[in-house]
Amino acid sequence: MSKPLIYALFGPTGVGKTAVALALADRLRARGEDPVAVSADAMQIYAGLELLTGAPSESERAALEHRLVSIVDVAQTFSAGRYAELAHAEIDSLLVAGRRPIVIGGTGLYLRAALADLDLLPPPREGVREHLSGELAAGGAEALHARLAQAAPRAAAGVAPTDGRRIVRALEVLESGELDRRSEISHETGQRGASQLWSEELRVPTLLVGLTMARQALYARIDERVEEMLRAGAAEQVHRASAAGASQTAVKALGFKELLEGDVEAMKRHTRQYARRQLTWMRKLARITVIDVTGRDTSDVAAEILDCAGR
Repeated sequence: MSKPLIYALFGPTGVGKTAVALALADRLRARGEDPVAVSADAMQIYAGLELLTGAPSESERAALEHRLVSIVDVAQTFSAGRYAELAHAEIDSLLVAGRRPIVIGGTGLYLRAALADLDLLPPPREGVREHLSGELAAGGAEALHARLAQAAPRAAAGVAPTDGRRIVRALEVLESGELDRRSEISHETGQRGASQLWSEELRVPTLLVGLTMARQALYARIDERVEEMLRAGAAEQVHRASAAGASQTAVKALGFKELLEGDVEAMKRHTRQYARRQLTWMRKLARITVIDVTGRDTSDVAAEILDCAGR
């Protein structure tokens, strides 16, 4: 592999990706480089949900410049396709300026969208999702599924008649003109045809590092992190976002629904479950270097990352 131009850090929530990125940035600066972090997190994109999403703090952003954090109003919908455009522009401009991008992500699709050229489906036109959601609430999922089956049988065959969210997404794509009777789409990734999520083809030479941790240590850290979020005011932030009309994509942030309902234990449980899924994604990522950070100093982890890159 060519010497990497980008360092990319992936790992489950709570594993310490930001802390490792800060340590890596320190070592890069020591050898004369100018690193910048580029977030690849689907929820840290939102302004107004920083505590809930674990976005880098002011002190962390002062220690390392972060791009694509808190740039979208919580009332706006957002898509992986739009993220890919922004991420490519940020990364390319950094490389042209001679700076070193450190892509940091826990969302598999956003990480791949930052690093590769994916054939992502477009975001819905303004108002389409809201209109379809109204129809879903009024007539139920099965009625919408019947409409999808009439217009695009192959797409409908891959969606359960009771899965309102995916039916709405398929109809959004249909109304955009991107889905016809012969098309197949992945409703989980929002991509055409077979999933490209784990493709080895990257836009720029990249060292992809997966951070992992002993399972029980990770779960303990997740539980403590949730408690820290609550002490910092995450529940109040969620209620403000909800009152401000949080979009259908923003409310998918892990813990949003749980904190609205005051169910902290459910938030901890669902976060642990999500971490397990992230670890499953990690095992599927092509050409990934996995580093166990259990009980290790972040500076040592950063040194290992540079060793893997051939310094």
